[in-house]
Amino acid sequence: MTDSGPKFKTFKLLKLILSGVLVTVSLLFAIASIRTLSLDVNVGLQLARWEKTNNISLVVSQQQREELLDNFKEAIRIPTVSFSKDESNTTALREFDRFLRKAFPTVFSSDLVRHELVANYSHLFWVRGSQPDLVPYLLLAHIDVVPASESDGWDAPPFSAEEIDGFIYGRGTIDDKGSLVGILQALEYLLMKGYAPRRGFYISLGHDEEVSGTKGAMNIVRVLKQRGVRLLFVLDEGLAVLDGVISGLEGPAALIGLSEKGWATVKLSVFMAPGHSSMPPSETSIGILAAAVKRLEDNPMPRLFGHGPEKGTFEHLAHKFGLPMKFIMSNLWLFAPLLGRVLERKPETNAFVRTTTAVTMFNAGVKVNIMPSLAEAYVNLRIHSAQSLQEVLDLVQSTVGDQRVKVELIDGFDPLPVSSMDDKSFGFQIIKKTVLEMFPTVTVAPGICIGNTDSRHFKDLTDDIYRFAPVWFKPGDAQRFHGINERISKKNYEELLVFYFSLIQNCDILKLPEPHSTIHEL
Repeated sequence: MTDSGPKFKTFKLLKLILSGVLVTVSLLFAIASIRTLSLDVNVGLQLARWEKTNNISLVVSQQQREELLDNFKEAIRIPTVSFSKDESNTTALREFDRFLRKAFPTVFSSDLVRHELVANYSHLFWVRGSQPDLVPYLLLAHIDVVPASESDGWDAPPFSAEEIDGFIYGRGTIDDKGSLVGILQALEYLLMKGYAPRRGFYISLGHDEEVSGTKGAMNIVRVLKQRGVRLLFVLDEGLAVLDGVISGLEGPAALIGLSEKGWATVKLSVFMAPGHSSMPPSETSIGILAAAVKRLEDNPMPRLFGHGPEKGTFEHLAHKFGLPMKFIMSNLWLFAPLLGRVLERKPETNAFVRTTTAVTMFNAGVKVNIMPSLAEAYVNLRIHSAQSLQEVLDLVQSTVGDQRVKVELIDGFDPLPVSSMDDKSFGFQIIKKTVLEMFPTVTVAPGICIGNTDSRHFKDLTDDIYRFAPVWFKPGDAQRFHGINERISKKNYEELLVFYFSLIQNCDILKLPEPHSTIHEL
């Protein structure tokens, strides 16, 4: 006789396990398929019934159109460059002050507007609302720009505001004088038309954003704190409308930044006794430091895709992709690790997956025949929303793993809090509504800024900070940001103006609709 009993039982057990696996896989596939077909997180707002408004339409004559473009060009021609935290073009900043007063006379003379200089060169405006019980908001922009030289290869001089094929070229056209002049031009036209807001608001124009905003924005925040100001939301520069930039996405996408990555600058240093190069030791300060740097580059920070605002970005855009990306992006609860591995392959998308590590400076040695006593390197880290500054420092220390290498924090801060974006989020929904009124075919999605803005200084004054301007980016345009041939089309600048003109009026809305027509009282 053969011993068939145990074999039969084993076969039956394997069959049950296989059946269970198949049922589980089938169930997961069914859930994922249903979610793929039904997920469109943008539907609620687009179908909602908003409070009726009597917004003023912006109609300008040809002469006014020429004047508003001339104002913008004049702003670009003023080289308000920040070179470092201690060096700015103060002559240009004073000239910019005179320009603002000349270009926007109604803003500076209106009884509804209070203006003050802060820290000599920054500007703070308060526009009084007719209903003081409504919580005010703040529009933020900055005056200064990064350096630029015609010798870098610009198609037009960087401070010429020259027109080429319908585009205005110049440093600051995107970052950030388009928003700055657009905001004030919008307010100028509204006041000229007799508009008086229900909800009061502030306009903050810092003069040193490009070098951390420690003199401009930080002093404006100090002034507002002293006055006990609390803000409903803050809107600053940051993300934009991406058209053809995201491979596979159907149509353009407007990304509204909910947060910013944190920042850390870390110095690594090694000290050893100096000596002559004819009698080198077995290990040198350069070699020890180079090995530590190599360990940092070979061991990137952990993959955190799906644990920050980037998850919402992909879920909001999922319905605009074809298969299989639509299936994957609609089900990040299942596929986030897979998508994270795909995104980390390219530097531009790896930034959304983890805290990035960049060794930016390496210094050692004074003479070719002397062993250097000191070798030092600087590492710049942009911290993912799911990590803290201290966690990152601990990981750097453990990865370096050598007591001879001193790890020192030079500067840094935690990632910014993630702002709200639900149906009761006034700022997000008003920005989204304004975008969709102007660009009905655009998909609006939350995002995260991998760079930093002045808005981070305002985090104690509000729960919600948003980073967006309706600047249109096509493939290759992102490289113009802080690069050569920064430019904006005349049409797009006019769209910036219309956006702020409409946004200011939309902020007078008192009630936000919910997706199923329930009204939420603010």
